Amino acid sequence: EMTGQELAEKLFLSTATITHHAAKLRAVSLLHERREKNAIYFSLDRYFLKQYAGAMDNLLQEQHNKIEETSTMDEKNERLKQSVLRNFFSGDGKLKHIPAQLKKKRIVLESLAERLVEGRSYSEQEINGFIKQFHDDFATIRREFIMHAYLYRDNEVYERNPRSMWEKWETLS
Repeated sequence: EMTGQELAEKLFLSTATITHHAAKLRAVSLLHERREKNAIYFSLDRYFLKQYAGAMDNLLQEQHNKIEETSTMDEKNERLKQSVLRNFFSGDGKLKHIPAQLKKKRIVLESLAERLVEGRSYSEQEINGFIKQFHDDFATIRREFIMHAYLYRDNEVYERNPRSMWEKWETLS
């Protein structure tokens, strides 16, 4: 327990600064004040300090858990992506077959769409030729590109959509 004057001297601050900060601490129940004649004595409320400390620990732990969960999820998604690409593409880069499972299909489509230049216009022949490098069924893959928002089509002219428009495979169960 100390007076405002004693605190000011110990902390090399003005008494006005001590009074200002004491009011802030009192407003959140962290400080007790006791008046004795013309002096006001300040002391910390240890009960509320422990409560705030506990709440802060819980908050920090929750944030830490969310960060760990996110990084664990990112690692898991990356492992899945690499596994799908290994399983569905041959050594020479050809697509063995189009996955039936939606999540795996989106991973494959995303991998192919990443190879197209965003903002560039492609004719239907160019898109077909691009897809044929990887798989003979260019019509199905071209249709899937449109359905899952990897490509935009207008009068047989195609453009790769920005990544922000692509359907996310990471959110599928």
